[in-house]
Amino acid sequence: MPQIELHAIKKKYGAVTVVEDLNLSMADNEFTVLVGPSGCGKSTILRMIAGLEELTAGEILIDDKPVSHLEPKDRDIAMVFQDYALYPHMNVARNMSFALRLAHYPKAKIDARVKAVADMLGIETLLSRKPAQLSGGQRQRVAMGRALVRDASTFLFDEPLSNLDAKLRTQMRAELALMRRRLEKNMIYVTHDQVEAMTLGDRIVVLKGGDIQQQGTAEALFKTPVNKFVAGFLGSPPMNFIDGSLTEADGQLSVTGEAFSFPLPEATRERLNGRSSRAVIVGIRPSAFSIKADEADGVGIELPVVLPEYIGSQSIIVSRLGGQQIQIEVSSDTPLRPDDHLTFTLDPSSIYLFDPQTEATL
Repeated sequence: MPQIELHAIKKKYGAVTVVEDLNLSMADNEFTVLVGPSGCGKSTILRMIAGLEELTAGEILIDDKPVSHLEPKDRDIAMVFQDYALYPHMNVARNMSFALRLAHYPKAKIDARVKAVADMLGIETLLSRKPAQLSGGQRQRVAMGRALVRDASTFLFDEPLSNLDAKLRTQMRAELALMRRRLEKNMIYVTHDQVEAMTLGDRIVVLKGGDIQQQGTAEALFKTPVNKFVAGFLGSPPMNFIDGSLTEADGQLSVTGEAFSFPLPEATRERLNGRSSRAVIVGIRPSAFSIKADEADGVGIELPVVLPEYIGSQSIIVSRLGGQQIQIEVSSDTPLRPDDHLTFTLDPSSIYLFDPQTEATL
């Protein structure tokens, strides 16, 4: 498996810059997920790696060899597209074997490879059908199978599950995770869905406006986001953001705002390095609130139930804090009615602080 390196790559369409001086290294046998909102440049990066888009500047290296001048067919890369891109007049077997037939592989080798991949993907009974006779999930499996039969060193996935309904997307996500364990290949996966990113990736690269905001494991990005964008992008429901300010009284550093005051732990004081009496953005994840059990568990706060949303094993409470709307995640067993007031406990160590100007984590 090769190591893939992007050195100061840039992509411009006329006067519009989509990717600006991006540097990224992807290790052997790594599942790398590029995640971000629409228009952040993630699909463009993938297409540049595949050779489907020309670089405006920079270089792509595979095993220390420049490949930016090579045709897509010479890069040993297979790609799975968002729209499946299956040939409607060919059956599943011929769709899957198309690249091998173009390369003049022996028929016996083609048949063996197609059968092995079809068995792995659970589509062995569909080989004689045409795409119009398949469901969306089956078509996606065929599209993956067409890439897998090539046995390329690197597989690129461009939002392959976005056209599926919620149930199929969950099922295919699990199958992708299992397939990744069986195949020792480099995989680069593009998605705007943070759940896909967090469940699939060995490493997640969060993009915004063509720039890398942060990269690392799902746990590292969730627990230690470097800025407000990463903190708000990863996690469902997303993190709550409230305007506040740092205050200090009697040796206790607190963050205060309209109708709230939360003492901050000593570790936060040390991290802030003496900075106080300044405006901040307060970040609190919906799961950080819990129904109050004991004063010693944290800070007690009473909040209104503006709107309860039952979603199965959990309920989401739309509430208000500091004059701003927030979301709170609780067990669905909690009795909820609009206009109720509930008392919650908040662990001060679960509070995030961000600079209002730079949005960097403090």
